[in-house]
Amino acid sequence: MFGSGFGKNFRVATFGESHGPALGCVVDGVPAGLPLSEELLQKDLDRRRPGASPFSTPRKEADKAEILSGVTADGLTSGSPVAILIRNASARSSDYAPIARLFRPGHADWTYFRKYGIPPQPGGGRSSGRETCARVAAGAVARALLAREGVTARAAVSQAAGVKADRLDWDFAESDPLRFLDPGKAEEARGAVAALRDRGDSAGSVVSLEALGLPPGWGEPVFGKLEALLGGAYFSLGAVRAVEFGEGIALAGLPGSLANDPIGPDGPEGPLHGGVLGGLSTGRPLAARLYVRPTPSVGLPQRTVDLDGNPSEITVKGRHDPCIGPRLAPAAEAMTLLVLADLLLESRKGPG
Repeated sequence: MFGSGFGKNFRVATFGESHGPALGCVVDGVPAGLPLSEELLQKDLDRRRPGASPFSTPRKEADKAEILSGVTADGLTSGSPVAILIRNASARSSDYAPIARLFRPGHADWTYFRKYGIPPQPGGGRSSGRETCARVAAGAVARALLAREGVTARAAVSQAAGVKADRLDWDFAESDPLRFLDPGKAEEARGAVAALRDRGDSAGSVVSLEALGLPPGWGEPVFGKLEALLGGAYFSLGAVRAVEFGEGIALAGLPGSLANDPIGPDGPEGPLHGGVLGGLSTGRPLAARLYVRPTPSVGLPQRTVDLDGNPSEITVKGRHDPCIGPRLAPAAEAMTLLVLADLLLESRKGPG
């Protein structure tokens, strides 16, 4: 689809900028009769909402969802496009005035300037991570659709500031301010991120993701492989720099005899390939890891140029996440759900 649209059967277009009046999405292809409410959407939006912990930006936004169309007075989808609006209430564009003519290293300022000819926009404009709140709203619609099939997704932080989780406790992660998966290492991870934050720096992270309840056979051979569709969805999140499924990276160092999951009567019996073989789901939990860069907006001096190409130095102030992972996790869930909702509708078409 076009640059701001996603999906074939379950189609999503997002709009809005970080410092504009609002962001939102239009979701087309939603079957009629699906229970949907603003309260249901809000559950997912609240998990991504800024200002909710010391490990997110202090920018305060309610991120309240407003359903503008596609839902009847009885709270059921009508079959027409569902439009959702999320108003910005706490943009502080004046923070960017001192660096209005400077390109921020690690951001899209320079490439957007070369493509569109516009100077850096407050908060990054369309390239801001705040755009993902619209994706999360769309993902909540997909979650409601998939829930009827017993399919869901969950994501949390398995590494932050170099501290790696030894075990995955999904219930604990939802209560932890860093959304860290290992209760035994959460305090260490929080301390490592806080130390970087307090000296004006930021922390990289790894987000682990699972999708549960998939039947075997979702995906398409060759170019429509399940991991290809999901990989494209994950890489559309600006902070994601690498993705692996199952033990993908480790498999490169194993002999073939140790890199295959045994197959039993119900299919593959191991986690090495993350629930995907031949580009199709196996029926096992789908598992992926997303490698997330540190927030590029840091309070330390960095080398750059201005709009005229003159060398300069920049220090980025304002309100930024010291670690992107905790709030990227709900966005990663949303992209997973959007891909799976699309495949669900595709599977209902029957053989083509």
